[in-house]
Amino acid sequence: MTTPEQRVEELGFTLPAPAKPAGSYLPVVRTGDLLYTSGQVPVIEGKLHQTGKLGVDLGVDEGKAQARICVLNALAALKAELGELSRVRRIVKVVVFVASAPDFTEQPQVANGASDLLAEVFGDQGKHARSAVGVASLPLDAPVEVELIAEVG
Repeated sequence: MTTPEQRVEELGFTLPAPAKPAGSYLPVVRTGDLLYTSGQVPVIEGKLHQTGKLGVDLGVDEGKAQARICVLNALAALKAELGELSRVRRIVKVVVFVASAPDFTEQPQVANGASDLLAEVFGDQGKHARSAVGVASLPLDAPVEVELIAEVG
């Protein structure tokens, strides 16, 4: 059976080292069988991959790619907490914040970058409830931020 980590690699991605908190918070909090990740921005090797707003500086496809990077960072945080991603029973909820122009309305399409990757990695257990929210700005001028809730066993 293929592990989630192997599936990430099969999809052509690399699971990064977990990001260190940039403030007074924990990367992951567990309560019962649920793990909540803090918001993850599209950081690669300690640097923000892209900056700007959707509908001004970036298009939907670029936003989807940034959302995938955020998910990889969230998965790295989960793995650091659990030891292995095969302990994830289900991705329960995903919240995707999209820094966007006032007239940009394609936040759900940007969020599909995160949702589709989770479904590809975990199969049906990766399908989840979701919110896609447009915001005026995000930390470090990140275009996208993703947080998720996972049920673990």
